[in-house]
Amino acid sequence: MVMKKLCFCAWIVLCHLLLATVVCSKHHGNPANDLVQIINQNRTAQKLLQLNDSPGLGCMALQYVELCKGNCSGNRAVNCKPPDDDFTEVFAPNCGVELPTLGTITGHIVGCRSKYAEPSLAFSQVLVKDNKTLSLLANKSHSEVGVGLVGFHKGPFFWCVLFSNGRTNSTFVLEDRGQGIKQKKGCYSGSSFPCNAGQRTAISFNYIMAFSYLFISLLNHI
Repeated sequence: MVMKKLCFCAWIVLCHLLLATVVCSKHHGNPANDLVQIINQNRTAQKLLQLNDSPGLGCMALQYVELCKGNCSGNRAVNCKPPDDDFTEVFAPNCGVELPTLGTITGHIVGCRSKYAEPSLAFSQVLVKDNKTLSLLANKSHSEVGVGLVGFHKGPFFWCVLFSNGRTNSTFVLEDRGQGIKQKKGCYSGSSFPCNAGQRTAISFNYIMAFSYLFISLLNHI
């Protein structure tokens, strides 16, 4: 009887964890890729060429905003400007970008918010807030784009868009046949790895595996 009660309790906990994972999966996919799509839709509407989605540039955009933790002002502006040398000495090595392929950064947009925003809201309310950023978005010298975003525990979310005038598949090339280095937190556009803006999904999965094992063990003892 006691075993049956324990089994029932374990089953209830497992169901709740599965439900939590389903809730987390609402953000399944890569919002950084969605933002690149929105940027290109905006450029197309202005009869401008679409930008190539560069994974190397996207990863460096993620590196950029990861350095900006704690620099989010009340008007959703980011008071953070890493030194130019960080692109070659920090961002590129951390991403696995081949140094000889580094191109020119032709512009960047950085924004933050107290909590996560869906890509369309992040675009209109966080990143493109005025004519200056709208003009930068429509700059004809851009040919590539990369987007990175990350949220910090009990802190704000940060978004970064980097633009370049590099050539497709020739600049910001990732090592290991384009795989680069897997980032432990955050999302970046063009990534072939699952996006993880936080770590909630991974934690939930670990708990599910543990309780599944417990549940099976209890069944074997009934």
